[in-house]
Amino acid sequence: MSDLRDVAMSSKAWPFEEARRLLKRYEKKAPEKGYVLFETGYGPSGLPHIGTFGEVARTTMIRRAFEVISDIPTKLICFSDDLDGMRKVPGNVPNPEMLKEHLQRPLTDVPDPFGTHDSFGAHNNAMLNRFLDTFGFEYEFISSTEFYRTGRFDEVLLRAAEKYDDVMKVMLKSLREERQETYSIFLPIHPETGRVLYVPMKHVDAAKGEVTFDDEEGREWTLPVTGGNVKLQWKPDFGARWAALDVDFEMYGKDHSTNTPIYDRICQILGGKKPEHFTYELFLDADGHKISKTTGNGVSIDEWLTYAASESLSYFMYQKPKTAKRMHFDVIPKAVDEYHQQLRAYAKQDDKARVNNPVFHIHGHNVPASDMVVPFSMLLNLASASSAEDTETMWGFINKYAPDATPETHPAMDAAAGFAVRYFHDFVKPTKVYRAPTDQERAALEALVKALSSPEAALEAIAAKNALVGNDDPLPEADFSNEEFLQSVVFAIGKIHEFEPLRAWFSAIYEVLLGASQGPRFGGFIALYGVGETVKLIEDALAGKLVG
Repeated sequence: MSDLRDVAMSSKAWPFEEARRLLKRYEKKAPEKGYVLFETGYGPSGLPHIGTFGEVARTTMIRRAFEVISDIPTKLICFSDDLDGMRKVPGNVPNPEMLKEHLQRPLTDVPDPFGTHDSFGAHNNAMLNRFLDTFGFEYEFISSTEFYRTGRFDEVLLRAAEKYDDVMKVMLKSLREERQETYSIFLPIHPETGRVLYVPMKHVDAAKGEVTFDDEEGREWTLPVTGGNVKLQWKPDFGARWAALDVDFEMYGKDHSTNTPIYDRICQILGGKKPEHFTYELFLDADGHKISKTTGNGVSIDEWLTYAASESLSYFMYQKPKTAKRMHFDVIPKAVDEYHQQLRAYAKQDDKARVNNPVFHIHGHNVPASDMVVPFSMLLNLASASSAEDTETMWGFINKYAPDATPETHPAMDAAAGFAVRYFHDFVKPTKVYRAPTDQERAALEALVKALSSPEAALEAIAAKNALVGNDDPLPEADFSNEEFLQSVVFAIGKIHEFEPLRAWFSAIYEVLLGASQGPRFGGFIALYGVGETVKLIEDALAGKLVG
């Protein structure tokens, strides 16, 4: 561990950079609470989404890095803001009419439209816990309702009453003039209606810890700030929570970044030490627009997991968190293949390289071995060429390439084969556009059929290419099971038929045979799909059977 710690202290991987910055917070003495506290927040007005996953996954990566470089214990809290009032009825729940009379009541006081939990907030909290547990995150869950109503927040709430003017001064600077007139950091919960009220305070009694206000009907009320009778507005709540829990680290999206000085200052006014922060860039859809839960653009977590394993999503989350990334379905195959490339590399790396490998930050010390004997992108092209309907069809081809592999010995490979079939039918098949070959391409494809029909013809093609380019190297051994030999044959045909640049030959192969603008390394594809099957595919294309 000491050797690993030494190399981690100089690692340029961003989780270690953040972990080292956090460690400086306690370079003089360990935290009095006995641990370093990481926090993530969740708004339970809707179901957990891909941003929730990303925030917890990335925080866990930093936490894991911290545990490598320090012996100080750590905790991760997932905090649910479930005391917030329900501002509108969600459009994706059953019995929406039932919810209308509960607008502005805390989510934990709103009946559960699904009928499975004590409240709508409890239902969504259960979804969050199930969501996090599915991915194996280690965390402690805290409900805002429980935090306020059991008195865990009382000390800081009384301090907020005492420092009311100071906190208000911070907030008022950030508000428009018309908003300043009605703003209060405290949101009282009406004793009769149970609604969260957005009303100004007539008086704040710091000595008694009470607030006085008029409700919407003009009736005056006085309530204690403790015991869940009031809650804080969301920006003050952010800073107050940091102070109450002594949070050491929290990350959030770029859309929060302008509020960071507000959160920090309120935390300090209320007696806390501002935590370390990490601001990540937001995700964009295929058109470069910000992903929104409301509009439903981009990729949801369920959609990603329909076409790939969760580890590939973690890999995507690891990559350049401070750079805005387009998150759409086309990125999934690339993420899958890159993830498995890193798994294969990890097995051969020393500690210095391993701590910079994304899979270390995804799995910690328990990095699995990759059993992907065929890249995901190749599986997609295989599904395309064979119009595969199931994994059994895919395994028929996989076993030509890897005879000893089985679904039982290669479970990730088996899952990927299923994902590839699904992805092909949903995304690739609808966009496939085959075209007829040009005269030059037809001649080359006919030559490729001839070269793949016998080892002698294949060697003749390579010899002709060598003579053309002045290469006097000895001919390779003819082996139609070897993808390098097959690639050499394809390459030779392209040279002989004078494709300039040579990539135009490969583009023609993809467009004529696979109906796509891009494709796999074709020698590997032939080895996987089969020489006879590839010849039949070319003959079908030349006969015009793929077009139309």
